[in-house]
Amino acid sequence: MALARRAPPWFWIVTLLLLLWQAMGLLSFYEHVTNGAEAMGAVPSDYDRQLIASLPRWYDWVYAVATWGGLAAGIALVLRRAIAVPLAIVSLAAIVVMFGWMFLATDIIAMKGWWTTYFPAAIFAIGAFTLWFAMTAKAGGWIV
Repeated sequence: MALARRAPPWFWIVTLLLLLWQAMGLLSFYEHVTNGAEAMGAVPSDYDRQLIASLPRWYDWVYAVATWGGLAAGIALVLRRAIAVPLAIVSLAAIVVMFGWMFLATDIIAMKGWWTTYFPAAIFAIGAFTLWFAMTAKAGGWIV
């Protein structure tokens, strides 16, 4: 087994921030599957409740892959394992499927406006950054 090169200090800062973000995503997933629209508190409208209730069962599985895959990629980065790259790819693909379906198969944008795309876009961007970061770490020899 090849030895990883010494990672720069900022590698650990970024990795821990990503791991924190991914843990928050997992908490969001847990709230979604255990509480549904009630996880949103008093904020959701009738439309939000109806939308959450009408999500297909496969959506929960894709959500699980996105969040658990992201967390696994973060843990792999902490452990300095190159498996972080394929895990980040799987997580990002699940994010695309999840939000792609949400915006293409529902009327959420028509009902709530374009602003509803901002947070999913940020989630996608962080997922893409995680993949880029894992690939950079692998190319730098910081993970093996």
